[in-house]
Amino acid sequence: MQVVITGAAGMLGLKLVRKILDKGTLAGPDGSQVKVDRIVATDIVANPAMPTDKRVTFVAGDVFDPALIAGLITPGTGSIFHLAGVVSAGAERDFDLGYRVNLDGTRVVLEAARKLGSAPRVVFASSLAAYGGDLPDVITDEQKLTPQTSYGCQKVMGELLVMDYTRKGFIDGRSLRLPTIVVRPGKPNLAASTFASSIIREPLKGERVICPVDPSAQMPLLSPRLCIEAFIRAHELPGSDWGWNRQLMLASVDASVGDMAAALKRVAGQKAYDLIEWKIDPMIAKIVAGWPKRLSSKRALAMGFRADPSVDALIQAYIEDDMPKAG
Repeated sequence: MQVVITGAAGMLGLKLVRKILDKGTLAGPDGSQVKVDRIVATDIVANPAMPTDKRVTFVAGDVFDPALIAGLITPGTGSIFHLAGVVSAGAERDFDLGYRVNLDGTRVVLEAARKLGSAPRVVFASSLAAYGGDLPDVITDEQKLTPQTSYGCQKVMGELLVMDYTRKGFIDGRSLRLPTIVVRPGKPNLAASTFASSIIREPLKGERVICPVDPSAQMPLLSPRLCIEAFIRAHELPGSDWGWNRQLMLASVDASVGDMAAALKRVAGQKAYDLIEWKIDPMIAKIVAGWPKRLSSKRALAMGFRADPSVDALIQAYIEDDMPKAG
């Protein structure tokens, strides 16, 4: 079976490629495990960290290019993980680019899947940016979708496309609304949430970092480790377990930015904590203020998805999985 992963050169994409290589199989149309013979990984640019396994083929290109995507999603493709996208602050700054990649690119991927005629399983990476505005203190599975950013609107539209293509029998889709993923290895990106990783990652390296929001700012968090686990679980569950609702808000550990800094202090000490400088960025603070603060993800938990037990555990997962080792 062939697996196609868009956005494969990003942090989550690379981790997903490695996870599928290690697992070796994925559920086929009838639910039985099928050997993964080939992973087609695509992104706008290559990443030297991409595994050199003979099962992996990397193709650089734009997800909005119908000819490119049609040449990647070919007969024998049983699974598609659609992770490609312009991140939140980037989509807000460049309206046209955000819609071209996040909405039109998603349609290109789904059209290529449709033309297979075999209803491949499609896992779509959505976001809690689907919610916004005057939100309750705790978001439940029944919360209405009221995005307040272009990025959030684009993700909601992508979810609805996945729902409709599934309803029509073109794909077997499922969309996951991701909390803020922390701690991301590497360097800061254009996402409004990038500071949430930076305020932990940089002090752990002994580097000073600026936090652009108030310590009281609250957000749901999920580790990369459990995010990848969620992608795989979402794929492996049969369509009957999803029913008509192919959208899912993942579970999270909910914490304030001050809680995150306190957890850093517990794990790495006062010296690391003192490397955080608090300097408000009004644009970032406004975006973050409109996000969900706490989640009650009963459906995800009932379906076997997991949340990190604490912010301390989330930091420890980064130290174990991604933090560069001395020497």
